[in-house]
Amino acid sequence: MNRSNFIKLAIGGTTMMALNPLYNWSKDLKETDGKMPVLFIGHGSPMNGIEDNAFSKTWVKLGTEIPKPKAVLVVSAHWLTNGTHITAMEAPKTIHDFGGFPQALFDVQYPAPGSPELALETSKLITSTSVGLDHDWGLDHGTWTVVRHMYPNADIPVLQLSIDYSKPPQYHYDLAKELAALRKKGVLIIGSGNMVHNLRMVAWDKLDEPEYGYDWAREINQVFKEKIVAGDVQSLIQYERLGSAAQLAIPTPDHYYPLLYTLGLQDKTDAIDFFNDKAVGGSLTMTSVKIG
Repeated sequence: MNRSNFIKLAIGGTTMMALNPLYNWSKDLKETDGKMPVLFIGHGSPMNGIEDNAFSKTWVKLGTEIPKPKAVLVVSAHWLTNGTHITAMEAPKTIHDFGGFPQALFDVQYPAPGSPELALETSKLITSTSVGLDHDWGLDHGTWTVVRHMYPNADIPVLQLSIDYSKPPQYHYDLAKELAALRKKGVLIIGSGNMVHNLRMVAWDKLDEPEYGYDWAREINQVFKEKIVAGDVQSLIQYERLGSAAQLAIPTPDHYYPLLYTLGLQDKTDAIDFFNDKAVGGSLTMTSVKIG
């Protein structure tokens, strides 16, 4: 992948199936016997959406291991807004928010249904701020490139919750806590971004070298994992205090905030597992977390 295409990737961020009664949920979703896990997924390049590689194979495997959800709610690094919004349309469009890639990537459509009912229910769970019901956005590549591998039949409702980019880290962690009830109602919540994401320092000549990472990227990635395991959430919220390596890893917080949403949904009984724990291009990591 050349430098121009990679930059375009980073900045960018079939007929729709008819809805059936399965998706016409009541306003009050019924609780299930179990509790869904929560995922933070390093989504990386949009090409992962169509490639059969180590990352996408793990996403496929996750889709078979996790109990089939009633719906999927994604907090993507690529939907940054003023205020908090949730997609509330019946048939969200597939957004190709990137440029310079093969036509095969632009040809992908992921026709998963939405759920206006779940959008409304979720908006009511969040009491710390008003939540806008959005009918314009859809599913950006932070969502569909991952979810289409997990659920290729596109038969599960998929929604996105936006990131209010005017708010500080603590806000996002606290807001996530208000979504906890959805875990007992069969909703799989995914934060989609990257823990280490510095595109300005990518080693362009090393993109195809497996697991190539700068020392500082590997160092802070390990620190992040240790803090997650230790439950030291405040250090992760106040990541700028973790030193120069953290500041290099997170020059802007758009890809980091989805991790805070994931951590906000953790409770004391949840197990923690890491997967796709690899560096890419020196200054990126695909490290992902399964909670619960």
